[in-house]
Amino acid sequence: MKIVKTKDLVFDYIRRDEEGNVEGITTAVDHVDLEVEPGDFIAILGHNGSGKSTLAKHLNAILMPTEGTVWVDGMDTEDKEKLWEIRQRAGMVFQNPDNQIIGQVVEEDVGFGPENMGVPTKEIWERVEESLKAVGMYEYRKFAPNKLSGGQKQRVSIAGVLAMHPKCIVLDEPTAMLDPGGRREVIRAVRALNDVERVTVILITHYMEEIIYADKVFVMDSGKIAMQGTPREVFSEVEKLKELRLDVPKVTLLAHELKKSGLALPSGILTVKELTDALSSQKAGR
Repeated sequence: MKIVKTKDLVFDYIRRDEEGNVEGITTAVDHVDLEVEPGDFIAILGHNGSGKSTLAKHLNAILMPTEGTVWVDGMDTEDKEKLWEIRQRAGMVFQNPDNQIIGQVVEEDVGFGPENMGVPTKEIWERVEESLKAVGMYEYRKFAPNKLSGGQKQRVSIAGVLAMHPKCIVLDEPTAMLDPGGRREVIRAVRALNDVERVTVILITHYMEEIIYADKVFVMDSGKIAMQGTPREVFSEVEKLKELRLDVPKVTLLAHELKKSGLALPSGILTVKELTDALSSQKAGR
């Protein structure tokens, strides 16, 4: 069974005047079909206004489809009786960690979700410990969240979701408000959750460097899926990505330009090591 599936998903934002009359309709998600296997690391890319965050909010039943269907672990998100279960299976992490952190102490904040679920006290503390260790924040368990950096706060937010034992975590631009160091911290933690804990990860982002370790990438534009494939397949289409107003990792762009200048390099180079290895092979082959 797919952990997340959408079929012909459409979502319209309806603008109304003061009297409630419809002034206009904007289709933010336009007939999107998406399938995510348990344990996958999926990245959804797109420029601002592409529909990626609107899509993300459907995967946790924050928004309901205008048309089409969304299933989370086999449950239809429009089934109101399943809403609580759906939100336990697919946890959501947002851009601003301050909007999710409510506890005065880190470990209390992480335990808030399981406590609301009625988890026994002993198990709550076990979950708090395992979740904080999973994101590398256990040593900060007694800290006040306002003493933490942005990257540390976001890792606490992720631990709070993880403590509810979801099968899937949807991260809606979790690094958008962080500096490069904070971004690296968060993405490292997310990768560890996927690699070690086998939690399904759906990462919404516009930072290309964050997706090179994903199993599959979906690129959105004007509410539709414009491209999909492995990171290497997607990054092989440098010109198409530029047309979609997306940046390309610097090393990928450099390799692309070197290839255009006549060097026989493979397409879709993702890391500095791959580029240096490819250049070394060239040199050795002369």
